Amino acid sequence: MKNQGSGLESILQNLIAALTVSFAAISLGAAFGLASGRGAFAGIVSAGVIALITSALGGTRVQCSGPTAPMTAITIVIVSFATTELSTHLPGISPHHFINAVFLLTGICLIIVAILRLGFLVKYVPNVVVSGFMNGIAILIWLSEIRKIIGLGGSASFTGPVAINVAVAGVTCVLIFLIPRFVSRIPKNNLLSATLIAIIVMSAITYLFNLPIETTRLTTRIDSVQSVLDIVSEQLPVHWPLEMFKQPFLYKFVLTLTLLCYLDSLLTSLVVDKFTGEETKRNKELAAQGIANSVIALFGGIPGAQATIRSVLIIKERATFRYAGIMVGVFVLVEMVIFQDWINYIPKAVFSGVLLKVGWDVFDKDSVIIFWKQVRGIETGREFRITGIEMWLFIAGTTTATVLLDLNVAVVSFSLLFYLFNRFIYKSNPLQDLKAGSTSTDSR
Repeated sequence: MKNQGSGLESILQNLIAALTVSFAAISLGAAFGLASGRGAFAGIVSAGVIALITSALGGTRVQCSGPTAPMTAITIVIVSFATTELSTHLPGISPHHFINAVFLLTGICLIIVAILRLGFLVKYVPNVVVSGFMNGIAILIWLSEIRKIIGLGGSASFTGPVAINVAVAGVTCVLIFLIPRFVSRIPKNNLLSATLIAIIVMSAITYLFNLPIETTRLTTRIDSVQSVLDIVSEQLPVHWPLEMFKQPFLYKFVLTLTLLCYLDSLLTSLVVDKFTGEETKRNKELAAQGIANSVIALFGGIPGAQATIRSVLIIKERATFRYAGIMVGVFVLVEMVIFQDWINYIPKAVFSGVLLKVGWDVFDKDSVIIFWKQVRGIETGREFRITGIEMWLFIAGTTTATVLLDLNVAVVSFSLLFYLFNRFIYKSNPLQDLKAGSTSTDSR
């Protein structure tokens, strides 16, 4: 950033930006925590810890990391496996400890990737593949929340009348869409978060009208330093059974989360770099994400990555210094302690409504528009002579593979198909263009 400012005014500007983003971070943290199956507390503490560590150590100077929709979508699968199938593969292993081991190993893998300086590989992932897997993640989030609201696919719905839960989730989602239109007319509105307002309004309505639906319950409380130490002591086993590390599903989960955090963080950093005019130190960023995701395992949290919405928001709120992101983490952790009793009044359906909107934000709507307009070429403007229909087939294929198969399979297989298609059908060489300095993901 060219103009960082100085003095008391600049300090206050960065602190206000951090406070603003902390409201969004704590709201989304609780929503992602509930969605993952680990609880609101896990999501909130992760939102604080990850933001603090990555902002302090990361390669993107002004940013905000934390639990994200893509990382949560995979976490849901891991938690489901650990709670329903782990006992048949590894009897005697605590599901809780297994999940934390996956997150800890994911962090270590990210650090290894950074040490090997593999951050440059992100430029080889085509836009059509990125769009496809992001759409797949959005669909996974939508399906997960719909199952919880109405009980599809054998999943138990939230307690209480389904109609009321559907209404609460739906109204919450609509409010998050509509509130910004009204808030924008209010002077000095930078502390008004649409997500936070929607959560407060719907929680108040539920409480005042005594709606018979399930509310959030924090099963963990922080009342003292000792309570923090007790939380940490419960997370990891004293002994690590060798059998656990022989199981292929462990490595599958770790590899999937590592790849997803790699893509999620570095693609977001490209967006942030466009706003700031700076260039992310990719390997430094990956190392910071690895450290953060290892640390949250000590608190029974959920994994995260650099978050596009929160990172862009903190920049738009005129944050200019690294400590703005650090203070987001600090504010989230302070707010968690201060408001932990209030969180118990929030209906779970409200967080489902929040995540339905998050899924909309994650979904790459531009790809659909491009398809219908039959635009030639992909978003970066490189001449690969790939038509709108062919581009859509790549996006749809990656989306389908992400939802039905596996993220790793989707990204690797369709990236390879993309280059083979251009090389043998259109006789172009995308890799040569990349070496010349262009990247296939610079529009994200």
